[in-house]
Parts: sequence; C-alpha cells; structure tokens
Amino acid sequence: MMKHILKTALFLITITMSLSIQSQTDFEQNGISVGVIVSDLEASKIFYTKIVGMIEVPGFSVTDDIGKRTGLTGGLPFDVTVLKLEDTPTASQWKLMSFKKEATHPKQKYIQDDTGMQYITIFPKDMAGAIARIKKNNIPTLGETPIQLPNGKTFVLIQDPDGTFIELIGDL
Repeated sequence: MMKHILKTALFLITITMSLSIQSQTDFEQNGISVGVIVSDLEASKIFYTKIVGMIEVPGFSVTDDIGKRTGLTGGLPFDVTVLKLEDTPTASQWKLMSFKKEATHPKQKYIQDDTGMQYITIFPKDMAGAIARIKKNNIPTLGETPIQLPNGKTFVLIQDPDGTFIELIGDL
C-alpha cells in the first residue's frame, strides 16, 4: 500500500514538473531585447558602459530595404549598438539606435509623466562601485537616492541622456 502511494506521488510530481517545464519553454530565448532610440548614440553608449557598467557586444545593421519591409522604418537604414550586462548568449540586450534627432516629447521628471516604457531596473553586484561611477561622472541622482529599501538593499535612481529612468538596486 505504501509503495503504491509513493509511486502515485512520484508520478504526480513528475507530471507537475513536466507541465511546469513546458509552460516555461514557450520562448526560444529567456531574455528580452529592448530597442532604444537615442538622440546621441555616443553619449548614450558612454553612459551605459562607463556609468551603468554594461558591455558592448557585436551589433548589426539594418538595410533600407529590410527597415521598410519589416515596418521598422519607412525605408531608412540604421545601425544597432548592442549592450548587455554580461556577454552570454541568453543575456538581455539593450539595443541603442540613433536617427540623429531630438525627442519629440519633453524629458520626464517622474515616471508618471509619460506613457510607454519609462524605466529599467539593474541589479549590480558592486553597488558601491556603481555609486562611485555615478558621482565621478557627475550624474545627478533623483529623489533622495541613494536610499536603503525595507529589504536592506540600496536603491539609486538616475536618468540616461534622453531621460529614461535607471533604477540600480543592490547590496552596499
């Protein structure tokens, strides 16, 4: 009787795990690639690599024909600079592109000032190093940050050159 109960329990656990694994494999990649149109590609690249700490990996170009056929542009070619938090195949991509024009909306002061993607959250292992880079490069922190969150982590809020909010959360 006990063997039968154990076999049944093991069978149910196996089915549950396989269903869970199946639901987690609906995507070919487990990261999200985000395309960000910036006004000044070089300034943004410096911000994300030298201050935030991302690394540049090989990017790519999109031809005028592909830009038009995919519906991304009305036929404009563009280059994509790809940044990651680590150089692994599954790491999320922060893809920077510039069409050399200023934003048509005002720079936000708070996340509620506009719709759409307003901020990203990054979890540095070396929060003290991240704060030091921010101070060294005279990047203003927003609110009263850095502050300690209820969970003991340190929170810093900054903005990139085009106004996207960047939350940095980690142990100090």
